[in-house]
Amino acid sequence: MKRLGMALAGLGLLVLPGGGLLRAGKDKAPEIPPRKGESETIKLFNGKNLKGWEGYKDLWSVKDGVIVARNEKPLKVSTYLFTKRKFSDFRLVFAAKLVESEMHSGVAIWGKRFVPQEVKDPVADRAEYTYQGQLVMFPSGWGLYDLYRRHGKINLSPEIRNLAIKAGKQHDWNDMEILAQGNRIRLVVNGKQVVDWRDPEPKLVAEGPIALQLHSNSVPQEIHFKGLVVTTFPEDKLTTVKE
Repeated sequence: MKRLGMALAGLGLLVLPGGGLLRAGKDKAPEIPPRKGESETIKLFNGKNLKGWEGYKDLWSVKDGVIVARNEKPLKVSTYLFTKRKFSDFRLVFAAKLVESEMHSGVAIWGKRFVPQEVKDPVADRAEYTYQGQLVMFPSGWGLYDLYRRHGKINLSPEIRNLAIKAGKQHDWNDMEILAQGNRIRLVVNGKQVVDWRDPEPKLVAEGPIALQLHSNSVPQEIHFKGLVVTTFPEDKLTTVKE
C-alpha cells in the first residue's frame, strides 16, 4: 500500500481516506528519491531570541516564547525571516497562529533570498528579505505557491485545499509538519495529512534557507510561530499523523 501511495504521488495524485484520489497537478512529476546525508534534529528557535535567523528587526520579534511577525504600516512586498542555515531534505515540525488580518502566511523552502526586479529601492521598499522558491501557505488560502517564478501554477486543486481548510483553524494555533524530500512536499495539519505533492520541475528544487512569511498587506497584521524543530535527512515517514 505504501509503494502504491508513493507511485500515485509521483503521478500528482493524493490518496484520500477510503481510497479516493485527487489530482494535485496537471503535469506528471518525476520521482526524485530522498537525498542522503547526516540526520540531526535542530531547534531553529530557542524561545528567547532570533539567534540563527535574519530579517527586519522591527517586523520580527520574540514575545512570551513565540516568534511574532507584525507590521503596522503597509508592506509593498512580502518579507521573510530567514534561517541562516540552508536545508534540502528535512522535516519541520512547528505551530503557527494568524492573530490579526485574514491574509495568509507560509513557510518558504528550496529557494533563496531575492529582490524582485520591479523594486527600485530595496531599502525604502523593505524588499531586502524577499524569497524566491516554493511556499507552503496557511491558514488562509491553504496550498502551494512558487514565489517569483511559476506563481500559482503549482497550486493544488480546490478539493485538496479544502482538506486543509477543514483540518485547519483560522485564528488559533495550527500544529503542522512539513516533510520535504527529493522533489516531494508533504504537509500535516493538526494530525491530518492534507498535501502530498511532487514538483514537476526538479531543477527548481535546491538547498536553501527555510523562511517564515509576513505577507505584503495594506493593513496591520500579526502572525505567531513556535516550535520550529527541523530534522535533516529524516526518515521517509510523517510523524504527526493521528488520522
